[in-house]
Amino acid sequence: MSNGPKVYLDYDQAELDRNYDQRPWAPNADEVIAWWTSASADARSKLKHQRNISYGPTADEVLDIFPTSRPNAPVMVFIHGGAWRNLSKDESCFAAPVLVEAGAHFVVLNFANIPAVRLPDMVEQVRRAVAWVYKNARSFGGDPDQIYVAGCSSGGHLTANVLVTDWPRLHQLPQRIIKAGLCISGMYDLEPVMLSARSSYVKISKAEEADLSPARHLDNLHCPVAVAYGDKETHEFQRQARDFAAQLKAIGKLYDLVLCKGLNHFEVGSSLGDLRTDLGRLAVRLLDLR
Repeated sequence: MSNGPKVYLDYDQAELDRNYDQRPWAPNADEVIAWWTSASADARSKLKHQRNISYGPTADEVLDIFPTSRPNAPVMVFIHGGAWRNLSKDESCFAAPVLVEAGAHFVVLNFANIPAVRLPDMVEQVRRAVAWVYKNARSFGGDPDQIYVAGCSSGGHLTANVLVTDWPRLHQLPQRIIKAGLCISGMYDLEPVMLSARSSYVKISKAEEADLSPARHLDNLHCPVAVAYGDKETHEFQRQARDFAAQLKAIGKLYDLVLCKGLNHFEVGSSLGDLRTDLGRLAVRLLDLR
């Protein structure tokens, strides 16, 4: 730890900033993201899919569907990461081949990033996308009673917000439209995030910080949640995962907490596309495919 004034727990400003920046902890980040891009392009070239299906009123609100041949199959909705300001669905379908082969439809979401929209608008976009998937699952062979939502990094935060959505109030849908969630290397309480350098581009009020911190809204959670993280991630991302899992366990909603050993933040996400990994095995177990 540095020796400046403490701003959160035992962190001074420099250390807190460092703990909410994965790059210094993952020297191969660019290489991993390049793999996501190429593997996603490969998935699109090899798998039957429907691309750029609109789920909302703006050009960014589109999704891709990679169907499986299994009838009435579960649906895995994937929400990409990128610190809320980078990446898109086009780099984020690398896990489609293994999950489609295992017997699930894979749906990858696109949405607007900061600064084109604010974080509250982004959360509403992904909620709108999941509502669309629930309403339209049968049109591509999916079972609307088996909708699963997963996301990594900032996508893990967005996933957790989806899981605590008040669906009847916001979208006039049944409360229990999601069967289970998978939160990978996410941020679940935004207080330390907003005390870090990320506040330079994530512009939200204290009220919005509270509203968009899913760990503070678990009274509205109605499904089991699996949590995964890597032991080479920042200390804060590891703490966020452990604390969120402990909260879930306390209310009987923790499906499993999986530590991906030897993996940094970016490598954890990649491992979703490999059934030999802890995360890949967790995904198919959660989906009840094996």
